[in-house]
Amino acid sequence: MTQSTSKRPDLLKGDIQATLKQMTVPVLFGMLTLMSFNLVDTFFISMLGTAELAAVSFTFPVTFTVISLAIGLSIGTSAVIARALGSGDEKSARSDGLAALWLSAYLVMALSLLGYLTIDPLFRLLGAKDDTLPFIHDYMQIWFLGAVFLITPMIGNAVLRAAGDTKTPSILMACAGLLNAILDPLFIFGWGPVPAMGVAGAALASLISWLLGFSLILYLLMVRRKLVDLGHQPFAEFIQISRKILYIGLPAAGANMLTPLAMAILTALMASYGAEAVAAFGVGARIESIACLVVLALSMTLPPFVSQNYGACAYPRIDEAYRRCIKFILAWQFLVYLGLAACAWAVADVFTDDPLVAQYIRYFIWILPLGYGLQGIIILTNSSFNALHLPMNALQLSLIRLFVFYVPFAYVGGLVGGVIGVFVGGLIANLFTSSLAYSWFTRKLAALTVSGGS
Repeated sequence: MTQSTSKRPDLLKGDIQATLKQMTVPVLFGMLTLMSFNLVDTFFISMLGTAELAAVSFTFPVTFTVISLAIGLSIGTSAVIARALGSGDEKSARSDGLAALWLSAYLVMALSLLGYLTIDPLFRLLGAKDDTLPFIHDYMQIWFLGAVFLITPMIGNAVLRAAGDTKTPSILMACAGLLNAILDPLFIFGWGPVPAMGVAGAALASLISWLLGFSLILYLLMVRRKLVDLGHQPFAEFIQISRKILYIGLPAAGANMLTPLAMAILTALMASYGAEAVAAFGVGARIESIACLVVLALSMTLPPFVSQNYGACAYPRIDEAYRRCIKFILAWQFLVYLGLAACAWAVADVFTDDPLVAQYIRYFIWILPLGYGLQGIIILTNSSFNALHLPMNALQLSLIRLFVFYVPFAYVGGLVGGVIGVFVGGLIANLFTSSLAYSWFTRKLAALTVSGGS
């Protein structure tokens, strides 16, 4: 397809372990880089004052909703295109990619227009007061106007990953994040002829970095790599492809939105044990996001491998890849747990001077990370279900994980043992859910193998 195709891993014939490693390392690098730049972004905004920081914090549920839709669409895009490539149908893959870009643009523009016109009532509903609303306006007006330039690169990156290229999306993420980090202080605080724009400057810096990513991804997909057709296909064909993408993308987006909902419930549960417990739980959530980075990276690279081999009906390769990833993540997360447990006192001291908060943080570290390998099984199984075009199975697994096991077990654990009981309940929930997830996926894959994918 392109001159650089040979440099990408062969998902259908290459060594499974080497292929997954070659795909995952760049994703991990990109995630670490982007996370670092996001911390820089938050740091500069915090320098403006409490009201400004609170205003931007109020925007997270709204922006996360739009981004969740984009993540769902990118999952659907990757699954559809990778299956087409695996079956050798490159023409359909290019048409699928074009439809995915237009579909995401239409949906995000509609959501953004609705959000732009309802900023005041929307954020008052979320609890924003008169002291933060002007700053929310400054930030979200620019964010809504430019959201399509954020979402399009996410869909474009999914097209690249579906083709086995995870290095380029990581480089694009890093470049956009670096540009944003450079422009932030310039636009927020002003310099020379550039006036200080406060939170509006932060939004403008983000928009410019999105425009860079938007321009580069379209050039790579349509001109350099020719992975996506130019123009716009006939409307009937666009609708047909959109249905395929939404069949996977909408349940995936819904599953993605369940996590913050469950976290909100758990935060309310922790609040019943005092502000110290809430503070410790918040620190624990940040620790978890870092401790599970490898799992999250694998959850982005395993699905294209599964989908391409699904298209080629290479079910033994899917089974071997899935089992290898499970074994690796169990071993890796256990090593992460040992490191965290050994450093629990030091980590707690970094985040707080309050002895009770520090104690709760240590309890968190000594209990919940022991189940991160089990949690990894659930996450990888969920993403593999989507890759096999079984989105409702993935959504059901997410619902079961959070609302049949995690939240109820944490609640009962809290009744029995207080804060420690909440953490133990979460650990036990991961054990039950991971066992269910593993047996569920292996049964589904065996059934596909027997039926030949029909």
